[in-house]
Amino acid sequence: MAIVTESLYTQEQIKVWLRGLLTLAWADGAFDEDEKALITAITETELAPELDFEHFEPVTAAEVARVLGSDPAMAENFLRMAVMVALADGVYSVEEDAQIQALCQALNLQDTVLNSVRSTLYSLKPENAEVAAELRPATHGKIDPLKPAREWLDQLEVHDPRLARFVCKLIPSQCPFERDVVLFKKKLMHIPPMCKINPLYDQLVGLRFRALSYLADDCGEDVTALL
Repeated sequence: MAIVTESLYTQEQIKVWLRGLLTLAWADGAFDEDEKALITAITETELAPELDFEHFEPVTAAEVARVLGSDPAMAENFLRMAVMVALADGVYSVEEDAQIQALCQALNLQDTVLNSVRSTLYSLKPENAEVAAELRPATHGKIDPLKPAREWLDQLEVHDPRLARFVCKLIPSQCPFERDVVLFKKKLMHIPPMCKINPLYDQLVGLRFRALSYLADDCGEDVTALL
């Protein structure tokens, strides 16, 4: 029997949190009928029962700041998870970076660590290639330019079963096989062999493990289906 676990977050905070993560997942601007159907499917399940809108509405940085910005620790934890979502497909794009930087500014968080994530910056659109090159920091002489990002992301903890389930659905359980990320029979994104191309793959795997452990140990849930 599952344990009733009290979340650290209110229902409004979880609603905005999930909308923020989904906004990052579709930061490339593609939002077709299948993706709209996915959002509807999510709202009709236990994953996010209070997301009571018919069609998905991207969250704004100002809205995130209003709902999550009062607690610096919660705001930083949200930003860590947002970065994880942006990195889940192995590509940190200019479009995702712009949204994350806006969130960072709205939440009054330092972007020093995020600058190291920009070492992996890539442009999904040819017209943004020059922007990516300008934003990508110089790494000359640095043995591990992503070390600050790794240490920062490894501090992410999961304190809500809905967020934990989202993480387990988003991050694949195995590598190196490429796969489609599917939520409720709807394709969210395609992931190439992550261990080969994603320099922060270990952080993603670590987050998935912590989410599973939280669901199993703290919430008493059967996580067999998520393995």
